[in-house]
Amino acid sequence: MAKPSDLRAKTDDQLSADLGDLKREAFNLRFQAATNQLERPARIKEVRRDIARIKTLQGERARAAK
Repeated sequence: MAKPSDLRAKTDDQLSADLGDLKREAFNLRFQAATNQLERPARIKEVRRDIARIKTLQGERARAAK
């Protein structure tokens, strides 16, 4: 789970890359859940929240740039 303070220290490009990685992981976790191969079901929730944290921070930065 990423901490907001750690995310704020990253650049926009790093955040975009992390977001892509997390979306890919979420996709893979959904497939594992569908085939009953999921080892840590709580990881789905963690990934979703990390995605939300990054999107929130990107929105804040976009509004601040205006």
